[in-house]
Amino acid sequence: MRDSSLVLSKLSNAVKLTSLLPTIALMYDWAEFRHFRYLLGILEKQGFRIAAEELHTSQPNLTVQARQFQDYASVRLFRKMKSGSIRPTETGLAFISLAHLLLDTREEVINALIAIERGEIGAMRFGSSPLVDPNLFRRLCETHKEILPTCSIRPTHGDTAQLAEEIASGAVDAALVTLPLRHPDLHIEELSRDRLVVCLRRDNPLATKPALEPADLQENLGVLYHPTRHPDAHARLLELLSDIGIEIEEYSHASHPSEMQALVKDGHGFTLIRKGTVLDEELTTRPMYWTSSET
Repeated sequence: MRDSSLVLSKLSNAVKLTSLLPTIALMYDWAEFRHFRYLLGILEKQGFRIAAEELHTSQPNLTVQARQFQDYASVRLFRKMKSGSIRPTETGLAFISLAHLLLDTREEVINALIAIERGEIGAMRFGSSPLVDPNLFRRLCETHKEILPTCSIRPTHGDTAQLAEEIASGAVDAALVTLPLRHPDLHIEELSRDRLVVCLRRDNPLATKPALEPADLQENLGVLYHPTRHPDAHARLLELLSDIGIEIEEYSHASHPSEMQALVKDGHGFTLIRKGTVLDEELTTRPMYWTSSET
């Protein structure tokens, strides 16, 4: 079970930034946007002739480009069927998604550069929900400050649902929140996954165990993030706990990880927090056997 962090932005404002090591970039200097556009057309249209018509190029040119890319990259993206149609391989199916991402990113980067040139970006308003890794949010703000040194960064904090509505209304440009979240007007992209661990007092006898079992939590898991702050996440957590035989009926509520730790410290039971969270000196964490094998 993990606490997943997402970045949200309006579809027209989403900007993805990818950095590559110089040595890796040099290895693939032969790959151009046209390769991805041409091969994407071939795979989605499942044929060279229709793809050539859509792309306004010749069929022989597509054949050369497709062969060149696959030879240089040492991959096979499709197979030709007896009927003459094209069927993507497993690698080809992955290529379709990745090519869309690459080509969309190209458009977004160019749109961002145009907006910067026109002076349309005077400030960036970024949000973060309480359960998000603060270091991840800090890196988000710092990265954009490096890209736009004269741009003001305006951090804000709020619940997932609140931030989602503020992005949809234009009050916030992007936010890091926790799953699950669905919103028809937002682009939602997963950035990282963080494992949840059990937080307990250092002097608790169960702290001597290297990892805790579900039975250890049944009578001790007494502190949870307030269900009204992220109802979907709360429901999902109870569902996951139920799947391993843990039924929680009564528990204390907290609206922030620091409050959850305070309740644990005061003896109100264990809680679940993001692995890597800075802890009070009287507290410690232990993995659960049912998550210890996850990466």
